[in-house]
Amino acid sequence: MTAPAPTYGGYSETEMRHVLQQACRTVGLDSEGAEVLRGHTNAVVRLRHNPVVVKIARRGSRYEDVERTVRFVQWLMDLGFPTSPLHDVPQPTVIDGHSTTFWTYLPQPEVPVTAQQLAEPLHALHNLPSPPMHLPEHDTVAAIGQSIAAAYVLPAATRTFLSERLERLTKELDGIDFLFPETVIQGDPQHRNALHASPTVVLCDWDTVTLGHREWDLATIEIHCRRFQHGAEQYRPFVDSYGFDITTWPGFAVIRDLRELRMICTNARKIASAPHTRSEVERRIDGLRQEDTSMLWNIL
Repeated sequence: MTAPAPTYGGYSETEMRHVLQQACRTVGLDSEGAEVLRGHTNAVVRLRHNPVVVKIARRGSRYEDVERTVRFVQWLMDLGFPTSPLHDVPQPTVIDGHSTTFWTYLPQPEVPVTAQQLAEPLHALHNLPSPPMHLPEHDTVAAIGQSIAAAYVLPAATRTFLSERLERLTKELDGIDFLFPETVIQGDPQHRNALHASPTVVLCDWDTVTLGHREWDLATIEIHCRRFQHGAEQYRPFVDSYGFDITTWPGFAVIRDLRELRMICTNARKIASAPHTRSEVERRIDGLRQEDTSMLWNIL
């Protein structure tokens, strides 16, 4: 059997290259020889002839959401916040209904970003003043429900299991008292959503920025350390630098389980355009059935 052709942000390579070429031409950049860096969510492409990374929003993304992300990052840049910088061109650029943004390329060393290096910019984010634009309210429960509904490639019994788990955790969430007031949260802070920018580290990938409780961000850091082989040797230094250990909070288990469920269901929704991820998603779901919180996950 012939393996399905890979897609980038939900596009075929031909579609993706067409949008890339037209978007670059619109702002005076050269797309010849561009290299795809990532494609599971958005299509992220590094230009060969310009120090620029181009992000083509995932198929179905709303222009309003991409435009809000651009305005938010421009605000961060004006504040001097450690963020991956936008390239200085008018954006977003829309080609055939698909929004494209342009970012300054930051060369990366071989050594990956550590959890501890995320602590300082994440703490700064959680203590920002109110942004001058409207940000959506963080709603993990709704996001999970939408992903389960869209994960039509999974068997009905699996979707029922996921829905019942969501229902139980939602009831438990209602009884939680958060420690911190609502603030700006990144939504998916992790090692791959940060970049070296000597001598510091900057945050990137702002598509999930919302107003919410920082406990969601802190639980995400813990999950990535535990699930993706970074381990306690990275998590403990993060705690020491940030100044708070989310695992000591009584509500942690519920937040952890909801956050992991969202990560799994988001990837389940994408199986149709990334069929090579199915076995890993199903393995993670089996881990949920067994209540296995120590299973290592493979990066998708």
